[in-house]
Formats: sequence, C-alpha cells, structure tokens
Amino acid sequence: MKIDWAALGSVFGVSLVVTVALVGLFTLGIVGLSQRSPAPAAGGEAAAADATTPQGTAARGGAGSGGAMALVGAYTCFALCVAAVGYGIYLIVA
Repeated sequence: MKIDWAALGSVFGVSLVVTVALVGLFTLGIVGLSQRSPAPAAGGEAAAADATTPQGTAARGGAGSGGAMALVGAYTCFALCVAAVGYGIYLIVA
C-alpha cells in the first residue's frame, strides 16, 4: 500500500481551516445573539438592577440599531454555518 502524503496533508490542511472558520462563524453568531437586550422581568427587578450598574443597557449594545444589526449578523453567521454543513453533507452523499 502506498500513501500519497501530499494529498493527505492537503486534506488535513483544508479540513483544519474549514473547521476553524466554521467554529469562528458559530462563535460570532453566539456573540451577536448575546448583544440583544433581555426582556424586562415582571415586577421591575431588572430595571432596578440596571439602574444600579454603571453601564446600564447601553453597554450591552441592546438598545437602538446596533442590537438589530448584531441580530442580523448573528442570523447570517448561523445561515452560513448551516450552508457549510449542508454542502459537506452534499459532498459526502454525492
């Protein structure tokens, strides 16, 4: 049996790069989802807790269009992850 080491190294390198890119995209999606503001709790306890913190809700990036852009970016990252996994499954099946 003869092993083509160049082809094996190429497959290893490409799979390593794609894996790191996919994990990075998924991480960016999680970070984008964490930028939206949480729903206010019943009884006003969340508002009181925000009033005592020096950053408030602006530090979380949830208010305004920045939170909406983070949410769109997160969904885009997740869609790219799904597309990459789907393409990989297509390559295996075909």
